[in-house]
Amino acid sequence: MVPVPQTRPHTPPALRRAPVQQRSAERLARILDACAALLDETGYEQLSTRAVAGRAGVPIGSVYRFFGNKRAMVAALAHRNLDEYARRVSDRLVEAPLLDAYGAIDGVLDEFIAMKRTVPGFALVDFGVPATAPGESAGDGDGIGDGSGAVEDPNRLVAERICALLATHLNRPADDDLRRKVLVGVETADALVRLAFRADPAGDPALIAETRHVLHAYLAPSLS
Repeated sequence: MVPVPQTRPHTPPALRRAPVQQRSAERLARILDACAALLDETGYEQLSTRAVAGRAGVPIGSVYRFFGNKRAMVAALAHRNLDEYARRVSDRLVEAPLLDAYGAIDGVLDEFIAMKRTVPGFALVDFGVPATAPGESAGDGDGIGDGSGAVEDPNRLVAERICALLATHLNRPADDDLRRKVLVGVETADALVRLAFRADPAGDPALIAETRHVLHAYLAPSLS
């Protein structure tokens, strides 16, 4: 078994300018922290870049230095969530190098559920931006848009990161078959975990257990 590599964070495509200095990086982190907190308090439709600037204690120009609109800001939060999720899964696999396929699948699912329960903003925005609200286009209500028009498939991004981690941990190639199966597993887990958290704000234990059973039955043979 070869060591699981630490995944490298990616600069979100929605970011207008990547921070270079530490002070700038800390300001960006405060903006995203404020964005996450306000998502929990107000939801996505009521979120605004001006409110985020006020919560973060930065000028509104600092927000627009990084983001063209609130969708770009939330997209960056989603990318940060994905980096954090991949880091958690990687750390878990490194700490338990003898985990078999079933244990590795448990780690992937458990870290996702833990973030659903504890990470600000994650219940609404995990790895992707909510669907465009009625009347919302490239702008965010503040009159500024980013004009990118970029559309990502969040579950495909998650599957790519998780597939690489699982393949390395279990010392098997990340071939097309495994990538396809991990993508199906991610799509399935996403739908079932959403169902579990609709049934119970803390995640219905019985539905989470069913999700684990489905993933074991479907993915473990491909990972062994």
